[in-house]
Amino acid sequence: MKKMLDAALALVLLASCGPQIYKSTDFSSALTRHKTVAILPAEVTMQLRPNQTKSMTAEQLEDMRIKTAYDVQEKMQGWFLRRGEKFHYTVTFQDVIKTNGLLKDAGISYADLKTTDRARLAKILGVDAVMQDRLNMEKPMSEGAAVAVGLLVGAWGNTNKVATTINIHDGGSGNLLWKYDYEASGSVGSSTTKLVDALMRNATKKFPYAVD
Repeated sequence: MKKMLDAALALVLLASCGPQIYKSTDFSSALTRHKTVAILPAEVTMQLRPNQTKSMTAEQLEDMRIKTAYDVQEKMQGWFLRRGEKFHYTVTFQDVIKTNGLLKDAGISYADLKTTDRARLAKILGVDAVMQDRLNMEKPMSEGAAVAVGLLVGAWGNTNKVATTINIHDGGSGNLLWKYDYEASGSVGSSTTKLVDALMRNATKKFPYAVD
């Protein structure tokens, strides 16, 4: 019975707070001009238990954070591709391999993304808008020796809380057009696939480029 309950918890978000959505005043007019959108690697922060930070080096923790950022980027693209027919998106999403390659060619590292003007990024990427997910994960690991191995390959145990913010910036002006804040507590799964599926399932209900 306990195994069945654990499996069920891994697939759902518990005690979630209602989403908060921001739209700019020029939201509608800007969206009509958008044809291509780039998905940036996610901005990820992790708040770990004290005993977890002792079991991993600073380099391992940073590698884990960056790997999660690119995993989330890839899984978001996969989400849009799988649901393109259902929602009839009004834009196309640039392949993340192309996005990351263009960023690398321009000398923009993952650390640079946080402070680089979105209009500049859009110009480099040749897109009309850029989208990025920001994730703040609290205690995103299980206990025990398996922590270091499991997370370095992209998996973790139960998470107490995940706060996510999806931002869409206009490529021409760099201005923030749309912002989606969502917070959930409980278990969000054991992989980035389940995490993104759980969060995007809520976000796409209000997603600006989706037409039912």
